[in-house]
Amino acid sequence: MSLGFYIQFPFCASKCSFCNFSSQVAPRAAFGPYVRAVKEEIRLLREKLPSFGVRPAMLALDVDSVYCGGGTPSLAGEDLLGGMFQALRERFRVSATAEWTLEITPGSAGANFLECMRKLGVSRLSIGAQSFIDAELSSTGRLHTAEKTRQQISLARSAGFENISLDLIAGLPFQTPETWQKSLEETLRLMPEHVSVYLFEFDEKSRLGREAASHGSRFHAPELPGEDFMAAAYEQARDLLKRHRYVQYEISNFALPGFESRHNQKYWQLGPYIGVGAGAHSFDGIRRWANVEDPAVYRAKVSSGELPIAEARELSAIEQTEEFFFLGLRQRQGVSLEEARRKWGGMPFNWWEKRAEELGRAGLLREQDGRLVLAEHAYVVSNEVFQEFIA
Repeated sequence: MSLGFYIQFPFCASKCSFCNFSSQVAPRAAFGPYVRAVKEEIRLLREKLPSFGVRPAMLALDVDSVYCGGGTPSLAGEDLLGGMFQALRERFRVSATAEWTLEITPGSAGANFLECMRKLGVSRLSIGAQSFIDAELSSTGRLHTAEKTRQQISLARSAGFENISLDLIAGLPFQTPETWQKSLEETLRLMPEHVSVYLFEFDEKSRLGREAASHGSRFHAPELPGEDFMAAAYEQARDLLKRHRYVQYEISNFALPGFESRHNQKYWQLGPYIGVGAGAHSFDGIRRWANVEDPAVYRAKVSSGELPIAEARELSAIEQTEEFFFLGLRQRQGVSLEEARRKWGGMPFNWWEKRAEELGRAGLLREQDGRLVLAEHAYVVSNEVFQEFIA
């Protein structure tokens, strides 16, 4: 078993209207104090986490994936990022072959910065392209253009990056089947090793989602293409990426063979990971805990010698079962029925077997080599399927 590490940098140059993450726009002067707090949190982990029930043995595991996300971590610059990375290496046993991922937005990472990241051990870039249509980008408050994305990838290749992931979003304002096709074709022309395809979410956590849910007119909400478009766009992306050798190893994620995200697979496979920074989440296999989201409150807690944990709880057996299915079934490989029966096969925890049988008869799930797998035609209604595994 190995450990994943997530470092949260919650600051951006602008707040996109579709963003539903805990991030904010802040002056550069806020970056240094925040990074010092992250370094201090890393220092406190071994001493303080056991008091929350986390086994010291987990903290001694080799770290084989590090993901620095946000926000836009590249805004911090190489010195501050390097300081956080060094603090992690000093306190934890980071494998020499660990996958180090850094999130960047197009135009936020210059040639010198990228070369420094390579020297610091970053081996993978996750780039928030979102679209290759400038009108769609500007409608949501993105500061970059399609040309900046192309330039960013060119700079990354010149710096020696051989593992690049691009994010795309289906369902942005003004998007049409024709513009979505252009974004997909441009993505393929740039040949990233990994592509993530997300559907716009109508939720209260983003300004655009909130406006759309209330049938408002701000943030170009009336120009959102709708759920039928998103379902068709998703299938369009799946078909095109498959024809270009990308393997869909998770509902939203596609990779050339060997380039699946090591870190993200820990989430779906219920592997242990520790998150540091404001709003970061952690999991040890049984317990989940989350840090306070406000960076100022986060800094205050850490400076007083406390871990900045806002909530922590141990999952019940039923909750563990639920997560096993609704996270594991996101993957192309599905979940092991033998493992499920071994862990939760006895009464009263075998409720899931009846659900699986019913969904199987409906053609939404299938059994393959001892594993329960989501049928491919059910990907577009996957959330409805997963809801069936909430006891």
